[in-house]
Amino acid sequence: METKKHKRKKNHVVIVTSDAVDAGVRQFHFSHLVFQILVVVLCVAIGCVAGRIIYEEQYKAQIWAAANEKIAEVQAVNDRLQEQLLAAETEKQGLESEIAELNNQISILSDTVNQKTDLENELRGQLEQQSTPTMFPLTGSASIEEITEGEPTCIFNGTEGTTVVATAKGVVTEIAEDADYGSRVLVDHGNGYVTIYRNSGECMVKAGDTVAQGTTLFIIGSSNTRLGYQIQLDGEYMNPMQMMEISG
Repeated sequence: METKKHKRKKNHVVIVTSDAVDAGVRQFHFSHLVFQILVVVLCVAIGCVAGRIIYEEQYKAQIWAAANEKIAEVQAVNDRLQEQLLAAETEKQGLESEIAELNNQISILSDTVNQKTDLENELRGQLEQQSTPTMFPLTGSASIEEITEGEPTCIFNGTEGTTVVATAKGVVTEIAEDADYGSRVLVDHGNGYVTIYRNSGECMVKAGDTVAQGTTLFIIGSSNTRLGYQIQLDGEYMNPMQMMEISG
């Protein structure tokens, strides 16, 4: 007959103690199966904790890597912005310099234009004055007889050796015979004024001549001391005494 062999029952004892002097000792008895289960559970727990720690470290590493990458991108963008800002500031300074230079040139041009305008006005005034018959028609003294009725006329009795002159600049438009004086000279001054000189002496200009203020028209001799002088404005006769500047 076969005899039945009894398996020995295995138990595990876990002793828990402390390094204190008066510490007691505690014993925990576990069966083999329970002990294996506890070992497995402990290993799994340790594995989970270790895995958790490893995962968290890897996750943190990924987070830090992503953060560092983002920081690098932001820094790169910031560097580019700083470069653009510096370039813009440099361009701004250049534009401000150009604007200041342009303003200076504008100021100079404005002063030049104002000076030119003043000069043109002055020259225009001088030309207008030279074209306005205000000058005395004789270079010397003379007695004056004024005729105001009909065609206003000034009759001058000059002295020998003086000259009859154009009272303003203009163009000689007519030289003709005159029944009362011998010769008649008309000067158109181009601004509505026409002056008429009547004398029996030899005429010193011819039709078409351009004369300046003071140009000699007749030379007064012993036989032609009498001068008739008239002014027209826009075809109407006016009193010459209202225009002449008489000194002395």
